[in-house]
Amino acid sequence: MTPGLTSSPQAGRGQGEGSARIAVVGTTSWGTTLAALFARGGSNVALMARSVAEADTLNAARENTRHRPGLRFPDLLTVTADNENLATADVIVLAVPSAALRTNLTRLAPAFSHEATIVSATKGIETDTCLRMSQVIEVFGVEPARILALSGPNFAGEIASGLPAATVVAGVDPTRTRQVQSLLSGTTFRVYTSDDITGVEVGGALKNLIAIACGMSDGLGYGENARAALITRGLAEISRLGTAMGAKPLTFLGLAGIGDLVLSCQGASRNRRLGLAIAQESSLEEALAVSEGVVEGVVTARAIPQLVGKYDVAMPICEGLHAVLFEDKPAVEAVRELMARAARPEQD
Repeated sequence: MTPGLTSSPQAGRGQGEGSARIAVVGTTSWGTTLAALFARGGSNVALMARSVAEADTLNAARENTRHRPGLRFPDLLTVTADNENLATADVIVLAVPSAALRTNLTRLAPAFSHEATIVSATKGIETDTCLRMSQVIEVFGVEPARILALSGPNFAGEIASGLPAATVVAGVDPTRTRQVQSLLSGTTFRVYTSDDITGVEVGGALKNLIAIACGMSDGLGYGENARAALITRGLAEISRLGTAMGAKPLTFLGLAGIGDLVLSCQGASRNRRLGLAIAQESSLEEALAVSEGVVEGVVTARAIPQLVGKYDVAMPICEGLHAVLFEDKPAVEAVRELMARAARPEQD
């Protein structure tokens, strides 16, 4: 059997009666993977489906053949559409696309336990409001102390297969971050804690834009020097915006910052693949049509003009990407303008 594709909980954890109760909202690839990780650790897990029919199909197959084929459901994982699981959960994990978070909360938040820890496993910034995902959750009456953000260099397929990986869970309540760290950590998945939820969320959202830009650069044949420059200067833009929003600068040198950025810009991420397609003269609509799943960088990119104006920060790479995606600017022209910017000290 492939390492990690086991239904047995990890040694040393309790299971069944008295175990932590976890509800994971979203039968996405990431939601399914997280549900399996919690269940392997001995938690009782309810993976929340959109309908009874979907739940019945997934329970019968004991795997998510659409989004995460090959990952067998552990015995402690049940798929359900019953919102009662949200009312009794100790931890509720939200693993839905950023554009769908508010809609899901409108439907499900009234059923949330008033004591549960709410974990956002969604990377993005809401387009119209420029709110981070934790801030969107707050809109629905959840106290900030109960909200955590999970982010890092995490390709779901590798984690589901049992390959080593690490992530960060951030929040203002250290008891809650340590609780989720303990429940989610395993022999192949290492979880760190942070008190900088702003930095962890900004890093997770903005790295997707730089990954699209790197895909465009690679698709245009600009080489590894150009990609390295984009990653480095992209990190400067992410740090600049994040610090203006109240984040700690050191967060961007960690897993949710440079770690996630490097993975997305150099690996087979959806965002980088979309950039490659656009460099090959596909329109945004054409590139999105053939993408496997949601490309979060496109959603977040729509908020760039508002973010730049609101926080008064310079983000030339992200602004250039916005122009390519939504203003029909050719990628070659956007690169030319970036290279022609006035010379300046690196640390400005």
